[in-house]
Amino acid sequence: MPEIQVYCWNVNGLRSCAKKGFLAWLEGANAHIVGLQEVRAREEQLDPEVACPQGWHTHFVSAERPGYSGVATYSRIKPDKITVELGIAEMDREGRTQILRFGPLTIVNCYFPNGNGKNRDLSRVPFKLNFYDALFQKLQPAMTSGERVIVMGDFNTAHREIDLARPQQNKKSSGFLQEERQEMDRWINAGWIDTFRHFEQGGGHYTWWSQRFGVRAKNIGWRIDYILASPGAMPFVRNASIDSEVQGSDHCPIRVSLDSQILEDNKAVTGRN
Repeated sequence: MPEIQVYCWNVNGLRSCAKKGFLAWLEGANAHIVGLQEVRAREEQLDPEVACPQGWHTHFVSAERPGYSGVATYSRIKPDKITVELGIAEMDREGRTQILRFGPLTIVNCYFPNGNGKNRDLSRVPFKLNFYDALFQKLQPAMTSGERVIVMGDFNTAHREIDLARPQQNKKSSGFLQEERQEMDRWINAGWIDTFRHFEQGGGHYTWWSQRFGVRAKNIGWRIDYILASPGAMPFVRNASIDSEVQGSDHCPIRVSLDSQILEDNKAVTGRN
């Protein structure tokens, strides 16, 4: 296994996505680890072949509120440890976080909150910013000590103007507010690497499109799904991509390829160099 393929996908309801070919995509993606967001179903509500396909280890985290939020991870490699709490009750009850340990590699699968309230009134922006901060604080010690950490998920924020098709029209919209973008700045300025931007500096690359007719075909989208790498993990990242042709959700999958040595301890890696 020279490379490990890690995928991230907001499926906008796994039961719905399963009807649109999720399992066929999973088997054809040559994936080793797949983090899903917005699952919106408990494990027992899924068909058995979706909840636990043959050859996969699966783990689900559900919100207390039915049909809301939720994350899941499918992996060919069995994780050594899984943590699902940030330690803040109002955040943990929404089922947004999985932290999985694969030897020296930590994979964080997160569904960051949307800043909009029920009436698109921006009332959830403070909660969203607090979630960003809570996860940042939890991961920062591992990042600064050189550990190999990958953070993937729907961040619900377009970081820069290049990351959405119509930045001028959306400066007062959640997902492109200055205070949301500043949270992304904080992560990047602290040393986290936006893996896609490391390899691709051009525009027109998006991960989410409105479901209004024709919007996706015209590529009027937002890049709000990210895979970030810590400085300790980045030397093992071989490439990153957005698989915008994949249907089944209003988001598309994103991917990084990792050198398989990322799963080996430092002594083993040093011994090969």
